[in-house]
Amino acid sequence: MSLYDKYILPKLLNSACGSPPVEYQRKKVVPLCSGEVLEIGIGSGLNLPFYNLSHVKTVRGIDPSKELQKMALKKAFELGMEIDFMIGGAEEIPLPSNSIDTVLLTYTLCTIPEPDQALKEMKRVLKDKGRLIFCEHGEAPDEEISKWQKRINPFWKKIAGGCNLNRDITGLIERSGFKIDELDNMYLPNTPKIAAFNYWGSARL
Repeated sequence: MSLYDKYILPKLLNSACGSPPVEYQRKKVVPLCSGEVLEIGIGSGLNLPFYNLSHVKTVRGIDPSKELQKMALKKAFELGMEIDFMIGGAEEIPLPSNSIDTVLLTYTLCTIPEPDQALKEMKRVLKDKGRLIFCEHGEAPDEEISKWQKRINPFWKKIAGGCNLNRDITGLIERSGFKIDELDNMYLPNTPKIAAFNYWGSARL
């Protein structure tokens, strides 16, 4: 791991993913979680303040970054929350099948190296009546912005921890076998257009 990845990138990600427009989106979706919750890409714990703990039994979080986990542990301690943290990728979730009520996915699907395999794992751990709650940025519907996303993406991935600007978020979710039952989208304000188009909603098995 480079010095950039270990010391600089975690702070950049925490700052970018904690901007006011993104935080506003988190406030929309995180309180929808209930029961046994698995947060994919829990990162530095930016979602933790928004959980409705009266509806949640336990929160488990998985992320490949030890540096971000340290930040999340500190935040959980400050909030008085008990979180079961796991280091690893979403392509191989160390949990039993049919054990989770809600999978939470926020600003993470853009970065997962093998998103199809990760979504397959999310399906595996979800209970039959479980729910996927998601909020992601991705491919813009406007042709000109989409062109710029494609041009910039190779460079962007290198400096943003593998983040892709132009993944087809709804396509990935639906192709994995999930059925989207709620969906909204828009460009976030005060955000560069190439990274501003957001999709959020929920899906079931």
